[in-house]
Amino acid sequence: MMRTYSFLTVLLWSSMFHAIHMMPSQKRTNKHSHSERITTLSENEGKTLRRTKRGWMWNQFFLLEEYTGPDTQYVGKLHTDQDKGDGNLKYILTGDGAGSLFIIDENTGDIHAAKKLDREEKSLYVLRAKAIDRKTGRQVEPESEFIIKIHDINDNEPKFTKDMYTASIPEMSGVGTSVIQVTATDADDANYGNSAKVVYSILQGQPYFSVDPETGIIKTALPDMSRENREQYQVVIQAKDMGGQMGGLSGTTTVNITLTDVNDNPPRFPQSTYQFSSPESAPPGTPLGRIKANDPDVGENAEIEYSISNGDGSDMFDIVTDKDTQEGIITVKKHLDFENKMLYTLRVEATNTHLDPRFLQLGPFKDMALVKISVEDIDEPPVFSRPWYLIDVDEDVKEGSIIGQVVAQDPDITKNAIKYSVDRHTDLDRIFNIYSGNGSLFISKPLDREETPWHNITVIATEINNPKQSSQIPVFIRILDINDHAPEFDKYYETFVCENAKAGQLIQTVSAIDKDDPPRGHKFFFELVPEFAVHPNFSIVDNKDNTAGIMTRRNGYSRSKMSTYLLPIIIFDNDYPIQSSTGTLTIRVCACDSRGNMQSCSAEALLLPAGLSTGALIAILLCIIILLVLVVLFMALKRQRKKEPLIISKDDVRDNIVTYNDEGGGEEDTQAFDIGTLRNPEAREESKMRRDVIPETIFQIRRTAPLWENIDVQDFIHRRLKENDLDPAAPPYDSLATYAYEGNDSIANSLSSLESLTTEGNQDYDYLSDWGPRFKKLADMYGGEDSDRD
Repeated sequence: MMRTYSFLTVLLWSSMFHAIHMMPSQKRTNKHSHSERITTLSENEGKTLRRTKRGWMWNQFFLLEEYTGPDTQYVGKLHTDQDKGDGNLKYILTGDGAGSLFIIDENTGDIHAAKKLDREEKSLYVLRAKAIDRKTGRQVEPESEFIIKIHDINDNEPKFTKDMYTASIPEMSGVGTSVIQVTATDADDANYGNSAKVVYSILQGQPYFSVDPETGIIKTALPDMSRENREQYQVVIQAKDMGGQMGGLSGTTTVNITLTDVNDNPPRFPQSTYQFSSPESAPPGTPLGRIKANDPDVGENAEIEYSISNGDGSDMFDIVTDKDTQEGIITVKKHLDFENKMLYTLRVEATNTHLDPRFLQLGPFKDMALVKISVEDIDEPPVFSRPWYLIDVDEDVKEGSIIGQVVAQDPDITKNAIKYSVDRHTDLDRIFNIYSGNGSLFISKPLDREETPWHNITVIATEINNPKQSSQIPVFIRILDINDHAPEFDKYYETFVCENAKAGQLIQTVSAIDKDDPPRGHKFFFELVPEFAVHPNFSIVDNKDNTAGIMTRRNGYSRSKMSTYLLPIIIFDNDYPIQSSTGTLTIRVCACDSRGNMQSCSAEALLLPAGLSTGALIAILLCIIILLVLVVLFMALKRQRKKEPLIISKDDVRDNIVTYNDEGGGEEDTQAFDIGTLRNPEAREESKMRRDVIPETIFQIRRTAPLWENIDVQDFIHRRLKENDLDPAAPPYDSLATYAYEGNDSIANSLSSLESLTTEGNQDYDYLSDWGPRFKKLADMYGGEDSDRD
């Protein structure tokens, strides 16, 4: 089925196409008057469609963006051949922006843009147009679609993807080394003119960097840029559209470029020589000082390793690297000695640990410096010649013998004198002593290896001028053994022999011990004493292994004849000097069975065969008890007789002694019990009164002839007895007067009222007040006339 369509005629008016817009509508129709046949296969019917000639054909219309004129912008005109100009047709526009952006005059078909359009927001509008008969409401032409394309103008500047870029590049990079690429975009139409054609240029950062105008790649422009000279660079890049021509719009961005470090600088010491000092007492590990080599690089490129390459103090000092500060710390490695060496010189080397092969030609990447260390002298304690001493001493060494010597000296230049002493906390028994002047040790007490085989003492050496400076040394004294102990039985042996024993039978094996410790070991020998060299009952056999066997020499033994045998045995060693001892072995005779097992060795078994019954034994025990009772009674009576007084009569002159119970001069008389008085009768004063007679008259004791100084006490007593026997004034019991000596008198003389009759008149006791508080009571009783009257 063939259908023929009459298409709407559209008149397009545009400022860009005035030549076309001003042409008459009829001529434009005639221009395309030739017919065109299009054959199309329908999907449903598969029939051929034929189309007649069109009144007007269009593809797209163009409209400028950003129109700023006073009136609305005219787009074009819709017209159909069916329009007779009588107003019966109505033009309707639908699609993108119809009614809002694009307005159509329904009577004339003129299309206008009601608003300013922006191509960057929407560059293409698709509209549909149709013509309707006003009276019937039917379309006189089928709906037709057309496109309005917005023509671009250069109204957008280029914009970079970032407001600021950050980049880094190693220092010393070559010319043309790529740093970073910047990118700018232009919102204008890239297919229409040069509005979107961007060109890059550098506004700031020359002559260090350059930019590719088309790609925006930033590159280095100078060789060997050093981070140490300048690290940060700020580069400003411009992007301009219109191919960079005049009138083009532009945008800029900032690129911050940092030069990263490479190891292109060797370490350098700021000075060639360093001076340090150390006291000689500094212990190993003591830090003395720090040195530092400067390296302009940073990070691992500035890491330095310090070492001592050579010098006379390389074995006395050490250097370590402080990883945080990159300093070299010099420390003491060994003990210093001012007297041995006062100055050391070290050669210290500083080397980079991370080298870059590209810059080895700038090397060497190390540096050297001299370090001089002076040792300061201090007052040091004495130093012994050895760290410890070992002295061997025989245990029989005599007291006072020198056993060894310790030597110490002052290490200082002054060489102060040293005195030695033994730390008594290590020698509580004071067995050892030392000469303080020369350090010789000697024995103060006997030694006994068996009691203490080792002695560990401490010797102290002290400077005489400065006692605070002292040092100690251990001395180990080993006591060497001397054969000074005789061997003896190792234990007590309970030996028995059977009554039915045969000759040559072994009844006991004995062994010995010795407290000594000979270097070759013990060797003991056993023999019978010479008196029993040929014993009739027993013999001894030395087994040559420090034991001996006791053998019987006859057949049969009788308990009734001899119940116990004592066998003395000599044990001696083989050391020098030979020591021996005699041990007695007690051998009991016992009843045994046929196998030699002991059955009985008791005393009852021995008594019963003698014929004593149990009653007889009880009678013997009773007699013994009675005798003991009699002895006890006799002793008791004898002790009672000793307690009876010698003088019973009250008229006996000796009762004065019993009554007064005079024991001497009291606690202040230190000579009351001095037996020397008996040897020296001159000690008695001439004015001493007799206390065993009534003091009616004062008489003088007759002085006897002086005795020699060392006379025997017995002779002295006999002579005194003889003198008193010849003295007519002596009482009958002159022996009492002889032995009643009390010692020296007090300075106050006698205060006894017994002698008051010997003075005429009243005595003056006022002097008692001058004797102090001890005699105050007597002064109150006897002093003054008032007291006498009272």
